[in-house]
Amino acid sequence: MIGYIMLGSGDLTAAGAFYDALLGELGATRFVSNDRMIIWGTEPGAPMLAVCTPYDQEPASVGNGSMVSLNGGDEDRVRNVHRLALELGGSNEGDPGPRGQGFFGAYFRDLDGHKLCVFVMGAGS
Repeated sequence: MIGYIMLGSGDLTAAGAFYDALLGELGATRFVSNDRMIIWGTEPGAPMLAVCTPYDQEPASVGNGSMVSLNGGDEDRVRNVHRLALELGGSNEGDPGPRGQGFFGAYFRDLDGHKLCVFVMGAGS
């Protein structure tokens, strides 16, 4: 089971502001914050998302084929989180909509270029 996912960032301050707003929309708050990393979650023991400056001090880069998926809970929240991501400076990778039987999702990239999906399973649309 997933404990946490960590994404590299070249600007921890900007990434922190982006994810504070975005993950706040999903009910998450900061659990850890220091000069190298920020970790958000909804409750102790639940899966978490983190951003960090790379330990090897090399530039942060995006993994080809990597994607983080966030459970939006319902279609309206999927739409809202996608819209918010774009307002915060993220880029669109796929508008909200049905993506197969029972899956409703939207795709975007964060400020460092990491691809994310916000979705809901069992959606009616």
